[in-house]
Amino acid sequence: MTAPTPGHGVAGVASSAEGDWFGGRAPALLVLADGEVFEGEAVGAVPPDGVATGELVFNTVLSGYQEVVTDPSYAGQVVAFTYPHIGNYGVTVLDDEAARPWCRGVVVRDLPPRPSSWRATGSFEDFLIRSELPGISGIDTRRLTRHLRVDGAMGCAFGTAPESVLRAAAAAERGTSGCDLVTGVSVSAPYVRGSGPLRIVAYDFGVKETMLRALGDMATVTVVPAAHGAADTLAMEPDGVFLSNGPGDPAALADHAAIIAELLGRVPVFGICLGHQLLASAIGARTYKLPFGHHGGNHPVRRLDTGQVEITSQNHNYAVDGATLPVSGAFAAEITHVNLNDGVVEGFRCTGVAAFSVQYHPEAGPGPHDARYLFERFRQMIDEVHV
Repeated sequence: MTAPTPGHGVAGVASSAEGDWFGGRAPALLVLADGEVFEGEAVGAVPPDGVATGELVFNTVLSGYQEVVTDPSYAGQVVAFTYPHIGNYGVTVLDDEAARPWCRGVVVRDLPPRPSSWRATGSFEDFLIRSELPGISGIDTRRLTRHLRVDGAMGCAFGTAPESVLRAAAAAERGTSGCDLVTGVSVSAPYVRGSGPLRIVAYDFGVKETMLRALGDMATVTVVPAAHGAADTLAMEPDGVFLSNGPGDPAALADHAAIIAELLGRVPVFGICLGHQLLASAIGARTYKLPFGHHGGNHPVRRLDTGQVEITSQNHNYAVDGATLPVSGAFAAEITHVNLNDGVVEGFRCTGVAAFSVQYHPEAGPGPHDARYLFERFRQMIDEVHV
């Protein structure tokens, strides 16, 4: 067989994984904001001018790479996978968490050229190309992860551009601190999902499809834009309000927290991930940025009322400062869940109004389902309020 000539496909994107298998990939570099350099090969789409940038984080999932890159919570970030083989079972539209990826790129150790799964409808690299998402493979992700664990998540640049260009781009990357990334990922107009008997309004801060499926089993869900006014939400006469996951710094979303504060005490509220941080902000607590965040599918969390340990799926760079949760007043709250790795607050509930939230992802997608009971807890809270 004659090897095809290495080159580019249509619309300025890289050749397919099959072509790369025979023809080789272009050399590329990953440069961190602190000057650290990693050598690899370009995969996926070719970024403009050969440079892709973002805040670099690592994710420890063993599978579920498609769900990770299509999770809107990764807007503004480049995802490095610690598992060495990414793409080995291909992709299927059934695993998409959003209509397209929102992260800025992927970093992997090895990208297998041919998927092997009865569910696969294509390869992961072809998915990257179609989605115009750049990547870099051949990276020593073990060394990279150890570096990020010591020095923290940071800006990066990668691609086929000269090292000097990548260094400048990495140094200029601002990351997610102080950024409102929700406006870019939220829906522009309301829509309805599910057919359950309850009526739930879901605030879309970057909501995942798996969350909507879980809510849709028990309710007719009206998904609304992130800045949907409290009065407009209450006019829908919902049985409950759901606050979704999403990207960026919760401290940059004061207007969204103010909307949530208007809802508290008037309708039951359940928040996940960014929704958890915004609920905390709404009752007067503060948030802070973690050194390298929690991104993976195996984080142990203790449920304080029972002592039970849940293995959880997590994806967040910011956390709630438990010491700032109010202990008295209309919005008094108590911590319900803690992370056993580092003690981070993983959940709290308000004691004076019907509201609770968790930092981790009970819907998983990907990850274990130990915490799926929280959706039933939301339904029970709604029932209790309406008795």
